Amino acid sequence: MEVIPQAQLALIECPTGTIPILRNNRRVHMPVETIDKVITNEEHEVAGVEYFDVLYGTRAKINIYNPMVKNNSKDLSASWIQINKIIKAGVADGIGAGSWVYPSYSCDKFARFHVDGLKTCPDHDCGTFVQVSSSVGIGGKLKPVSVYKGPQYMIDVTIFKDPMTRHWWVAYGPQNIHIGYWPREIFHFMKDECNYALWGGYVQGPTASSDSPQMGSGHFASEGLGKAAFVRNIEILNKENKYVIPDDRKFGYVATNLSKYTANSYVDGHSHFGVHTYYGGPGGFV
Repeated sequence: MEVIPQAQLALIECPTGTIPILRNNRRVHMPVETIDKVITNEEHEVAGVEYFDVLYGTRAKINIYNPMVKNNSKDLSASWIQINKIIKAGVADGIGAGSWVYPSYSCDKFARFHVDGLKTCPDHDCGTFVQVSSSVGIGGKLKPVSVYKGPQYMIDVTIFKDPMTRHWWVAYGPQNIHIGYWPREIFHFMKDECNYALWGGYVQGPTASSDSPQMGSGHFASEGLGKAAFVRNIEILNKENKYVIPDDRKFGYVATNLSKYTANSYVDGHSHFGVHTYYGGPGGFV
């Protein structure tokens, strides 16, 4: 059994009652009341696996790479997990967490850990995410990162509803460090449950479809372990507040542009990879 080590997010010890916030003067802060009110016309492509049924959270291990994103494009490439409450096309609430390479946001091309409310309110930008951890710096660099045909690294991420407070939380790492939460009051639709989940990658931005960045390792899903990026050990949180393997009848792969990105799904919950997906591709870097 191959053991894949963790990529590390530097832990910071802040004084009691304070939290670490990454400084970045190039960020644009958007004050909004609720996370579903920001409308974007940005291009968007997805590859990975998705799930359609009631759930209350998910956890998985995300393979970390540094996909290539052009400096001047304002696009991002994500390795990600997310959950949503979808009412109809274009009407939804959602949250997610994982790794972004986003040069126009972070001022570099490194994989960094981020959380997001429906891809519109990263980290602390909208004031909707309440951080409680004094040691995890959201937006921090993840290292080392995986190398094509070389060493592989991953992170553990959990997003879930607390049955007591009914807030939506994010936890990080094998120690399950509770980073913070989105209060249930900010949501219109997912106050109680979600009905959709996605695990894999996405690219987003003004040229994400027309002049696309890489996704994952920059290689197609068919290349497999050590070459294509993965999300593994996928589980969902059910109504009994227990993590279980997704029902394979409600689970399948998605790839919105097969010429640039592909995905496949494996539902063998008995292997040490559990339910998992390989995904990604070169985008416009061919």
